Amino acid sequence: MATYLVTGANRGIGLEYCRQLQQRGDTVIAACRTSSPELEALGIQIETQVDITSDTAVADFKQRLAGQSLDGLINNAGMIDRVTLEDLNIESIRRQYEVNAIGPLRLTHALLPNLPSGSKVILMTSRMGSIGDNTSGSSYGYRMSKVALCMAGKSLSHDLKPKGIAVAILHPGLVQTRMTRFNAKGITPEQSVNGLLERIDQLTLDNTGTFWHANGEVLPW
Repeated sequence: MATYLVTGANRGIGLEYCRQLQQRGDTVIAACRTSSPELEALGIQIETQVDITSDTAVADFKQRLAGQSLDGLINNAGMIDRVTLEDLNIESIRRQYEVNAIGPLRLTHALLPNLPSGSKVILMTSRMGSIGDNTSGSSYGYRMSKVALCMAGKSLSHDLKPKGIAVAILHPGLVQTRMTRFNAKGITPEQSVNGLLERIDQLTLDNTGTFWHANGEVLPW
């Protein structure tokens, strides 16, 4: 039985991570800014007021987790705000960088004392963070912040390998969540997390730093 910390755990993919990890017998610590009835119904440990954009909130969370060993840190919290060239909102772009790129790095750094050799760090990015796969443009803040997260993940994979910590950079697929406005073309959170957990289970120091689709496809940078 392993212990996993999941951020952005109150809904969507984060909630489904918590559900499936619990179902298979793992211990789950659910971190979020505010909880939800669906999360509370799981009966797992819930840590609220975890704002990954705040140094103070992350420092407080670090204190709460002092001495808690983690087998996996799933950096799932994120946001999307559709910024076009015609409506270029610079403040929105900055906000997405704070949440999607800097936040996961801030939290991972803070929780390094909780990550022993053999543990895993997961960064939930997006195919929209692939430069090679960009065939449609737009979505400036989201695309740019997810590219930055991919780069952070690649650097982490090198820096953490000597510590015995492996890093996965994962795209969940197009998933029917509030973030995607429940896109009818998407797969369910259950289907997505099934694949994501397969990738996490297969993560080793030999394939650390890989940018994977939930279905196992290796994505271009």
